[in-house]
Amino acid sequence: MSDQPVPLGVLLRAAPPDRLPEVAAEHLRRHFGADTSEVFLADLTLTRLCPMIGSDANDPAAMRCLGNQQVAVELTAGGAARMHLPLNSWGERLGVLRLELPARPGPELTEQLTVIADELAVALRAADTSTDRYRRAQRRARLTMAAELQWELLPGRSLGDERFLVAGQLQPAYDVHGDHFDWALDGDRLTITVLNGSGDGMDAALLTTVAVNAMRNARRCGSDVVEQAELASDAVHALRGGAAHVATLLLEIDLVSGQVAAVDAGSPRCMIAREGGVEPVALEQQLPFGMFPEAHYEIQRFRLEPGDRMLVVSDGVHAAVPGGRSPFGESALLNAVRRTRLQPATEAVGTVMRGLHDYHAGIDPEDDAVTVCLDWRR
Repeated sequence: MSDQPVPLGVLLRAAPPDRLPEVAAEHLRRHFGADTSEVFLADLTLTRLCPMIGSDANDPAAMRCLGNQQVAVELTAGGAARMHLPLNSWGERLGVLRLELPARPGPELTEQLTVIADELAVALRAADTSTDRYRRAQRRARLTMAAELQWELLPGRSLGDERFLVAGQLQPAYDVHGDHFDWALDGDRLTITVLNGSGDGMDAALLTTVAVNAMRNARRCGSDVVEQAELASDAVHALRGGAAHVATLLLEIDLVSGQVAAVDAGSPRCMIAREGGVEPVALEQQLPFGMFPEAHYEIQRFRLEPGDRMLVVSDGVHAAVPGGRSPFGESALLNAVRRTRLQPATEAVGTVMRGLHDYHAGIDPEDDAVTVCLDWRR
């Protein structure tokens, strides 16, 4: 091994965007003695890992690493070590890096390899806009055109730092109908949006696309949540003349005080898990975006407490009525939320969605669904 390996970041920036896994593997072989390396990327549903170098996708240890985001080392019979490191970029779980090393790594080497995994994750995230290789690997089936639009529009599937962790999940992954989520971090302000364009397929996806981009346009000009909502409503009305709408819950969280400014414009629901209990947030619904020209909105406020978990779900979750049963949100949703108590937000969204899937009991869902979970760690 070289005492001073060439910084991987330099090599990745110079490499073609579709060759990052191979560049990282060669770097690890030359400078760290890694016999083999594999880069796994998580699929769209975060339930399967897709190998980028070899073809071995059956690695339960890698799936555990993706879930718990912890470095893991296993010794083989010959004394060599198999190491799994999470590939994580600003809280976004991208996949797992697996290494075969001659011996168990010590603390210093483990730290070096963790930094390398972080560098690779950031590079993969940046390269995603310049090559189709990684997105192609993440897909188990062809997306509908509507789903393609909405996956392109998503901000990611998780985001976090020492103050908070937010995660979102959209299902079904390959055929969506207008449900969506968005978020953005600006200093101590975190904006979260959950929305649902009315209708199906491309009509719903186009409505959602217009609404999300209008809110982003206003937000990036420094506008508050009311101005974001009003611009989005005007844009949707200009597109469809009141014949269609976008139900939206728009939240702006102060990460210092826990104060939340909310615009409730439709069907998404918000609830807070606190000290073992789960309570809905009482908000007065205003008109969905696009129903009338020059609609006006008002801010409502509530407060998070340190350690709170906030969940926002679309109507495809709380209003699901498979087989004519009572709505999922009346009791099953609360039970699913309670089961997430010991899980990070990145795992909690999956637990809620699995609860929804089980509630359907084999009946095809009539609507798509979004769950967003925020843990405020202050």
